[in-house]
Amino acid sequence: MNTFKKTTLAMTSGLLLLIAPLQTFAAYEELTYFTEKEDGLAVELIARYTSGAETDEGGTEIIVYDAKSHQAFSVNGAEKAIDILDLSVLSDGQTTTIPLKKRIPLADIGVEAGDVTSVAIHPSGDYIAITAPAPIKTDNGHVVFLDTDGKSLANVEVGALPDMVTFSPDGTKALVANEGEPSDDYTINPHGSVSIIDLSGDISELDQSTVTTVDFSNVTIPDDIRKVHPDSTYAEDLEPEYIVVDGASQYAYVAIQEDNAIAKLDINAKQFVAIKSLGYKDFSTGENMLDASNKDDGINIQNWPVLSIYQPDGMAMFEANGKSYILTANEGDAQDWEGFSEESRVKDIAEEIGYELNADLYEGYTQEQLDDMVANGLYDDEQLGRLTSSTSHPKNENGKYEAIYGFGARSFSIWDTDSLGQVYDSGAQFEQKMAAIYPDFFNTNNDEDGFDSRSDDKGPEPESVITGNVQDKDYAFIGLERQGGIMVYDLSNPIAPTFDSYFASRAFHGEDVSSESGDSAPEGLTFITAEESPTDQALLLAAHEVTGTIAVYALGEAVSVEEPGDEEAPGNEDGVDDGQDDSDKEPETPGDEDDSENPDDNQEDNPAPGNDNDNPTNDSEENKDKEEDSTDQYKDKDSDQNESDSKDNAEKSKDGDNKLPNTATGMWNTLIIGSLLLLTGLSLVVRKRIHS
Repeated sequence: MNTFKKTTLAMTSGLLLLIAPLQTFAAYEELTYFTEKEDGLAVELIARYTSGAETDEGGTEIIVYDAKSHQAFSVNGAEKAIDILDLSVLSDGQTTTIPLKKRIPLADIGVEAGDVTSVAIHPSGDYIAITAPAPIKTDNGHVVFLDTDGKSLANVEVGALPDMVTFSPDGTKALVANEGEPSDDYTINPHGSVSIIDLSGDISELDQSTVTTVDFSNVTIPDDIRKVHPDSTYAEDLEPEYIVVDGASQYAYVAIQEDNAIAKLDINAKQFVAIKSLGYKDFSTGENMLDASNKDDGINIQNWPVLSIYQPDGMAMFEANGKSYILTANEGDAQDWEGFSEESRVKDIAEEIGYELNADLYEGYTQEQLDDMVANGLYDDEQLGRLTSSTSHPKNENGKYEAIYGFGARSFSIWDTDSLGQVYDSGAQFEQKMAAIYPDFFNTNNDEDGFDSRSDDKGPEPESVITGNVQDKDYAFIGLERQGGIMVYDLSNPIAPTFDSYFASRAFHGEDVSSESGDSAPEGLTFITAEESPTDQALLLAAHEVTGTIAVYALGEAVSVEEPGDEEAPGNEDGVDDGQDDSDKEPETPGDEDDSENPDDNQEDNPAPGNDNDNPTNDSEENKDKEEDSTDQYKDKDSDQNESDSKDNAEKSKDGDNKLPNTATGMWNTLIIGSLLLLTGLSLVVRKRIHS
């Protein structure tokens, strides 16, 4: 081979090898990781499943895992099907793409479904249950049982719009939350209910006689339970959203999202024994703050005269020190239909109905302060005018609203199962962390990359919450539906959790979101223990509804690809606390180094600011005393928040921790080989010129 051919071959090979890894890397976006701790939970994106559904068609929504077969079962709303995924491929330590093993449209097994909404796996691991609303959502739906190979075992009729299914820990019951939403024109409004399915017999012989559906027709409803439509009965108005069951399989706790309540169901007696209002989050006081406008040209997280209803979506049961707790993701949700809607902007209510704000309803303001705020443009778009508010609340004798009522708490909370009283709420931490991590994409939507677009609605919208133990420490994982990532909290003290870290595999490009944008809108989360994992490491599966993808995250120190001492642990970079005495340190925000500006993550002395429940832990006088002047804390998104490159996107973790590990390692190896070949080619050119 002559010198010219050798040179051409070497240089071409080198260029191809240099280009190839860039293409490989582009398929897997970096993992955004943020912590303020020296020992924050290690997280690594190791694999992904892509359903192939169009953006925002629900290609993946809820996911569960079978430890016996190392399979996952994912709700595919786009295909009205269940996808069976093979996670055993992860055991080789090389695979980064989760294969689809089988797709089972419910129509193929004779079930006519308007949607597929939920899936759960029996504690034995022998079969799964799937909820299938009817094509007309006000008709009764079905629960379908399949074995783990996808073979149909049975199906039974339940209530209208079954939205969630779970099993009791002892495996003897399946419980179904039948939401019972009204028709769009509001002429039909079925009862919300819970169906209890007796599984004590052979699953293949399951029939309708095993189903008992319980509604609220004969339940005494306390006066403080919110009713959304004035002409509906409570039996019609109450819409079960989510169910968790205690460890003894005795009681189920049912989230009634739109009505801002939790109901307690005696499973064996098959009746509701209590229903408790969750009260209001008073954003006028202390650590309860929010950014309330998308027209204020910046990030403005501060106290406002807003009473917001918690309205949890996802819940999780957690036991510690002999006590049981319920964790809630306080998303918020309104009744908003063609025939009736409770949603309205504050500015519109002020103009069309009117407010007479009453300081007796707010902990943080005197009447004089409220009157001054109104006189200074409180109802303008730049302040509270844009905030989506509820009209389904009482008026005074003058026909005016005495408070501004919002949807969702922009937080997660912990409730004592004995009293259903609140013992903890995360305050404004979610929005504060997002302001630090995403100064250019704060409160973005989940289907397009934007700035501040959800501040006037429900902010980052915590959708789901689960718990898991990683290396002898308990954590809560909370999925943010709009922002697209997962908050992690240390549950070592369940009445005073502390922020551990945040991670996300959504990539922001300033354009519409697609599957090429990574993973957006976590809807369902599943935790896999190290003992049951195909990788022998704890895993988190996150089903992302908008992108139709499932991200697989490895959790814990075992995922580190670096030798001890090679790099600083996450948290020692600029803009992140150094880990010294983290329990007392404030989160550091770009452009703001005054610790007094941000609320303390450790809320042990004030675990439930602003909650009006009768739990004694919420009565601390510190709520009144902890007024913080944070109006200008995040005043301009183009201010100091963007000045430091080291804080860009809030301290993404070290390069070695950001990428899928095998992809990253292979990329660098290929780059080195390509560079050597390119240099070889160039040296041949130089030698030829010298000799000539």
